[in-house]
Amino acid sequence: MYKILKKSKISRARLGILKTKSGEIHTPVFMPIATRGVIKSLSYKDIEKLNPDIILGNTYHLYLKPGLDVIKKFGSVGNFMNYKKSILTDSGGFQVFSLSKIRKLMINGVEFQSTYDGSRHFFTPESVMRTQNVLDSDIQMVLDVCMDSKSDRKKLEKALEITSLWADKCKKAKKRLDPKNKNLLFAIVQGGLSKELRSRSLKELVEIGFDGYAIGGLAVGETNEEMYEVLSHITKEMPEKSPRYLMGVGYPENIIEAVKNGVDMFDCVIPSREARHGRMYFFKSDNLNKDFYKTINITNAKFANDKSLINKDSKIEELNIYSKAYLHHLFKVQDPLALRLSTLNNIEFYLEMMKRMRVLIKLGKF
Repeated sequence: MYKILKKSKISRARLGILKTKSGEIHTPVFMPIATRGVIKSLSYKDIEKLNPDIILGNTYHLYLKPGLDVIKKFGSVGNFMNYKKSILTDSGGFQVFSLSKIRKLMINGVEFQSTYDGSRHFFTPESVMRTQNVLDSDIQMVLDVCMDSKSDRKKLEKALEITSLWADKCKKAKKRLDPKNKNLLFAIVQGGLSKELRSRSLKELVEIGFDGYAIGGLAVGETNEEMYEVLSHITKEMPEKSPRYLMGVGYPENIIEAVKNGVDMFDCVIPSREARHGRMYFFKSDNLNKDFYKTINITNAKFANDKSLINKDSKIEELNIYSKAYLHHLFKVQDPLALRLSTLNNIEFYLEMMKRMRVLIKLGKF
């Protein structure tokens, strides 16, 4: 299922291939976010141009809209959105965590109000696996309890206890729903900034046994240095032959540091969310050394008359045909094309960054 092709001799970076029912995923990999079954503003043709090995959808949002009855008619969320390659679905644990004022956590599940219409719903480990079985995602995540990384010890221990209990229930439910194990199941390590709790969480999950292991509960309030310290500790203890997934991270420098600590998979809203506000990412050099990239805010007045191309190095035609002045204009008149072009640029940047990392690992230079 997961094969390590090469390990770096100058860091703990790994080059690998993860196989799912829908294809091969070359790691380290970045998964563009398609929370509601769409990478905001992009069509399937746009996604084909970007050609990611895998994208990410969200169980919580897809459960609420369009709803499982609709997805069932198409056979899978991949069919629904016309995406033929691998899809990972997050369980919705983080979304429920972010709804702290409108949810109630219990030992057997979590009750919450819909952010769409206020209706009440109840997620259990079993129901989350049933939902992901309908979505038929290639990689499915257990339901976990995500806490602020700086929560007090008592809260972190309780969250860890419930996360392990729910992980076991998720695995048993998935075995009933997917006896041939055609889709993979990843567990989520919790424990905040405590190395001891992180180790305990990982140990309990490894004893249950999963196809891969994610690191959750980071990039939710701590400093980069605190995050890196936890990563350095826990990745050394994670199973060598299983893929490692750092959830919700991050900026390019965060991803580079995590890859050097042995992490294989990433997702984050940053490239698409910042694109919608006009912040765009560009390479400054061909390597991935310090200060290898820059950002601009295309809405700034200085771009109003800039005749240079949006991105002369892009492989996407529109980005090396339209000018920065034109994209600036599109943002000012609030035309949807602005969001599409900036999103294409940023996701292409992230995917190219991962490709460069893989090449450098292969060459022994990362």
